[in-house]
Amino acid sequence: MPQTYYTMQNHDLVLDGPDRPYRLKIRDLPAEEKPREKLFSHGVSALSVSELLALVLGVGTTREDVLEMSSRIIKNYGEGSIMFERDPKALAKNFKLPIGKAAQIIACAELGRRFFQKNEASLPVVRTAREVFEYVNDMRNLSKEHLRGIYLNAHYKVIHDEVISIGTVDGNIIHPREVFKPAVERSAVALILVHNHPSGETEPSEADIAVTKQLISAGRVLGVDLIDHVIVTRDSFASVPADYQS
Repeated sequence: MPQTYYTMQNHDLVLDGPDRPYRLKIRDLPAEEKPREKLFSHGVSALSVSELLALVLGVGTTREDVLEMSSRIIKNYGEGSIMFERDPKALAKNFKLPIGKAAQIIACAELGRRFFQKNEASLPVVRTAREVFEYVNDMRNLSKEHLRGIYLNAHYKVIHDEVISIGTVDGNIIHPREVFKPAVERSAVALILVHNHPSGETEPSEADIAVTKQLISAGRVLGVDLIDHVIVTRDSFASVPADYQS
């Protein structure tokens, strides 16, 4: 007789399949496995990114435990990308978070940037599409499309990195002002766009090509070169075909 499986969802036992992992809440964990207790017992390096974010958030909501919330945010946003988000309203809207929780995440990320800002000698260098693929490793498994800007100085060093939008790349939604504002603010001389295709297909859509051409033209007016637009998937990457150099 087949075994029956259940999992906890919103405080109730719900019939589940054998391959679906259990979703433990903090109160269900052994005391030594709870983020705060792990911090005290084993030090901060023993905590995962989700556990660290859970400590920042403190508590969850009536609908979602704090560990579920932090894990969902990291999974859908990416470990690297979330550190460059600056708009708490956008974060709250995109991930259905209370605005106070979104503000906590933004503030924590900003503190990290200010306290541990790298000097120019240690900034990563990105010169090829393959290096872009390696640099945005955290984007490969995202379940939604993210458009991200990598802003460079004259030596191809990354001076800023920002998620520009979440959702399908569309010229009616992506405005050049949103793409090039960070470049102007930080005196970047070049920009690389990168977005993920959760489908696993690297073939650019017509919208991908149209947006790229539009932004190349806008960049020339502003004096900031768009030098590549890279599509990444879990295992592969490809540049959107366009006339970047003329």
